[in-house]
Amino acid sequence: MVKIGIIGVGTVGQSVANILEKNKALISARAGKEITVVKGVVSDLSKKRDVNIPLFDDPDVILEDDSIDIVVELMGGMDEPYRIIKKALSNKKAVVTANKALLAYHRFDLQEIAGDIPIGYEASVAGGIPIINALKVGLSANEIMTIKGILNGTCNFMLTKMIEDGCDYFEVLSEAQKLGYAEADPTFDVGGFDAAHKLLILASIAYGIDAKPEDILIEGIEDIKKDDIEFAKEFGYSIKLLAIAKKTDGKIELRVHPALVSKDKMIAKIDGVMNGISVIGDCVGETLYYGPGAGGDATASAVISDIVEIVRAGQSSPMLGFKKPFQSENLTLVSKDDIESEYYLRMFVDDVPGVLASIARILGKNEISIETFLQRPSDNDKKATLLCATHECREKDILNAIEDIEKLSSVGEKVAMIRIDR
Repeated sequence: MVKIGIIGVGTVGQSVANILEKNKALISARAGKEITVVKGVVSDLSKKRDVNIPLFDDPDVILEDDSIDIVVELMGGMDEPYRIIKKALSNKKAVVTANKALLAYHRFDLQEIAGDIPIGYEASVAGGIPIINALKVGLSANEIMTIKGILNGTCNFMLTKMIEDGCDYFEVLSEAQKLGYAEADPTFDVGGFDAAHKLLILASIAYGIDAKPEDILIEGIEDIKKDDIEFAKEFGYSIKLLAIAKKTDGKIELRVHPALVSKDKMIAKIDGVMNGISVIGDCVGETLYYGPGAGGDATASAVISDIVEIVRAGQSSPMLGFKKPFQSENLTLVSKDDIESEYYLRMFVDDVPGVLASIARILGKNEISIETFLQRPSDNDKKATLLCATHECREKDILNAIEDIEKLSSVGEKVAMIRIDR
């Protein structure tokens, strides 16, 4: 029998315990051994939990129990889970975690500490979608050229509602909070940080690169307006919060931001709270992974898949997918300034002669060519909204151009910018 201790018996922890009990015969047959949850740890013992296991409020009850083989960490946060996982590893216990924030900062540290002790973390990215195993094993023959993912269901739900129902940002945020898709403080989701943590985990497996959230471009969806939605519809785009990893000429781009995505692309068709990841390998071409990115049972499914792998093999595959150091020492991270993209700009301007020429002159000075210009009237007959799409240019150049445009007396508000992903 393999004994499991769960630290953090919340929504996902309860699902893990209950699925392991409900599907015990099936899971035991697949693992080759009986798997049983023997203890759980919670922060508040007075709160009722829908589980049939003994509950405690001290993690050491699990960490110092020599009979427990695998510690499942589902408590959230960073500092305390990091301490707990390190102690579990020092006590020679295998670990399974869904903690994406912890892994965004400490995945390479934990790999060194663990050595040959297994650490599973399939549930840390995209909930029930087995993308970690796909990159580590299923696509192991491939050089990964590009990863593009919709990795946050909250943002995808909100953008889908804005596009399909014409809702504005704050209206759809309120609905997402009522439905439980967004927290009371939604910053971590809508600001792009959740997706960025997940992207960094995937990039480690694909490229062996140890980047931190502060090193990469992260933008959220807070500034998306109805005008942007209208432009997207008119020109055949959908708007998605994309997490992008791209390898070009020995350099790696890592970025998270809203993007105008051609409706013809498979990833543009992923709507609602669902997640989806497109991976392009040099041998296989494009593969697409789709499914629920959150929720108790879906995430528990990924947690249990790690448990089964550990039980089957007695060890897991290397934590970050490499048996020996890869080429990461030769790969460099593209600076935010040097990222290249096509861009969409939205400007609220005085409706007078010469404004368009002034803006075009600034763009030209920064070596930015215009693909599309569209003017929309506003409620104020002395104002207009200008919508512009550019050809490919450098991030630094578009930011310089925006800074100069905002200095024009005829430009009344902050210029909004969204990258275009064709």
